Amino acid sequence: MKLTPEHEELKRTIERFVVQELNPHVDEWEEAGIFPAHEVFRKLGELGLLGLTKPEAYGGAGLDYSYSVLMAETLGNIRCGGVPMAIGVQTDMATPALARFGSDGLRAEFLAPAIAGQAVACIGVSEPGAGSDVAAIRTTARKDGDDYVINGGKLWITNGTQADWMCCLANTSEGSPHRNKSLIIVPMRSKGVSVERKLRKIGMNSSDTAQIHFDDVRVPRRHLIGEEGHGFTYQMLQFQEERLWGAANVLKGLDNAVRDTVEYTRSRKIFGRPVLDNQVVHFTLAELQTEIEALRALVYRATELYVAGQDVTQLASMAKLKAGRLTREVADKCLQYWGGMGFTWENPVSRLYRDGRLASIGGGADEVMLSILCKTMGTLPRS
Repeated sequence: MKLTPEHEELKRTIERFVVQELNPHVDEWEEAGIFPAHEVFRKLGELGLLGLTKPEAYGGAGLDYSYSVLMAETLGNIRCGGVPMAIGVQTDMATPALARFGSDGLRAEFLAPAIAGQAVACIGVSEPGAGSDVAAIRTTARKDGDDYVINGGKLWITNGTQADWMCCLANTSEGSPHRNKSLIIVPMRSKGVSVERKLRKIGMNSSDTAQIHFDDVRVPRRHLIGEEGHGFTYQMLQFQEERLWGAANVLKGLDNAVRDTVEYTRSRKIFGRPVLDNQVVHFTLAELQTEIEALRALVYRATELYVAGQDVTQLASMAKLKAGRLTREVADKCLQYWGGMGFTWENPVSRLYRDGRLASIGGGADEVMLSILCKTMGTLPRS
């Protein structure tokens, strides 16, 4: 993926925003267990950063997906995982299907405010009994006149306590679980929508994550995205972008962890010499940095092919799998070299250790990525 002057200017804009508007508040937001999404998104919208790949007619920039990947990578400089994840939900998880398949009216009503930062979006797929197994969702949307009546619930909803609307996957008919689902925009202030609880997690603390319940929630049938029964397919397309975004987003955090560990082990002395002088330490850090660069190359290659219009299901799944596992490895090995300081709550590497664990679960667990890869490789057992 070749970075143009336009890419570099975007990178500088995001870096300034992270330094001036986000990182000074991260510790406060982590302690509070939430960040002010409306305030932050409004500022991002004013800079044109929430619609890089979205249609210009609705306030987007109409750029190709390489710009979104660069933004994801640069947001990795935020000194926590929760805030960039929340931004990614807005830009690359809750809005791609709406931008691509939504009616003009639906995009004007919901996409344009999301791009401008005037509305916070969330994506509603996971449920108590259906996470990585998307086909198993049980939330229903029954047609009643000009409305859908929605019943059920969603779990692990990022931005869930602050969102203005949800891109909700629901069963709109009986039959095949891959052909009976639809994506529907659900305003979160609709009668019958309730936030049952804000979840307490081991990491990603600044990101509010909610359990949502729907009790006879009525939304107009015009809130349907694209065609009824195509929701599973639309969501699989959204997953391609979500997984690429997620893989790109870990890169800078991993770079920073290695760099911070180099600096700390250079100054920390044991038995009369810097920890970094031990061959096992500087060799390990060199190997980790090599792995990070290999992941970056994979992400960039997948992005190039995606921009060229190719199906990158296999490469995006590989990148997502590698990102989760490498994050765990980097965080664990770097934390070890910090000694007792690595086991303190406020340490940046310990925060990566906590936050980064989600990368192997959210957006499809490692095992799901492996199943997808086996399918694309033709290595599954024949029945």
